[in-house]
Amino acid sequence: MSGLRVGVIGLGVISRFYLTALEQVPGVCLAAVCDRDAELLREFADRAGCFTDHRAMLAAGGLDAVVVTVPNDRHLAICRDALRAGLPVCVEKPLALRASEGAELAALAAERRVPLFTAFHRRYNAAVRELRRTLESAAPVRSVTARYFELIEEHVGRDRWYLDPARCGGGCVADNGPNAYDLLRLLAGPMDVDAAAVVRDGTGVDRSAVLELSGAGGVRGRIELDWSYPGELKDVAVELADGSVLRADLLAGHDGFKQSLWHEYVGIVTEFAGLLTAADPSGQNGRGPDGVDALRVVEAAYRAERAGVRG
Repeated sequence: MSGLRVGVIGLGVISRFYLTALEQVPGVCLAAVCDRDAELLREFADRAGCFTDHRAMLAAGGLDAVVVTVPNDRHLAICRDALRAGLPVCVEKPLALRASEGAELAALAAERRVPLFTAFHRRYNAAVRELRRTLESAAPVRSVTARYFELIEEHVGRDRWYLDPARCGGGCVADNGPNAYDLLRLLAGPMDVDAAAVVRDGTGVDRSAVLELSGAGGVRGRIELDWSYPGELKDVAVELADGSVLRADLLAGHDGFKQSLWHEYVGIVTEFAGLLTAADPSGQNGRGPDGVDALRVVEAAYRAERAGVRG
């Protein structure tokens, strides 16, 4: 086994994208897997260490980093244990359920001087990267709108925790909101929530939402989320100061449900591996995308909903 030895904690619906990326990205390899369901470990028995408890996996050693892709309510405890063991962490968004939990993990990573990397996979999308390159020579950005529509039942498969607000942290705002906000932040800088219109189903899950945001220099942001959309639609539109509009269809060229994720997760693993081999992986650039800021926005959106602040 050669390269950075990575352990994957959690073998749910998203894990297949990480596992494939670990096979494709040079300089990294799968060294261990962990899931509470022993049946899911069978296919890895001849090529990686297999564990049903993440603490046993960490204690066994032999790892250079871990990927955490478990239900959202388990992020805090598992990331905390990995960071305390001195291991760099790549964790699925959201970083945690609350901003205070995310801040705790960020402080622990800084204390242990190891990278804590939140995986916002849409920033690695080919269309988004092309849009960023175009913006480098374009007029200043006036506004950014990100749309994130899907039928959540098609996405979750056996991972029914997505539909449990206590485990997910909410619904579409808590789970898709961080990815959509990361696009706004990537293209126009950090923003604050001004208003939120949230629609919930009978179980309390927010199924759709529209968030209005603003940032420095008067730039505006809009996030549209829908968990009841028949199919999948993911795009971003940037209005420039000269009135022109640039667009990126995140699904263009990726036929089939969730097909765009394959190349996006290659991007995640590539950047994470780059942090681990940097001259100073514990420095300012060693933390990866800021997962705490996205949690701040999610909490602000729910506060605006409760306060009845609508755009």
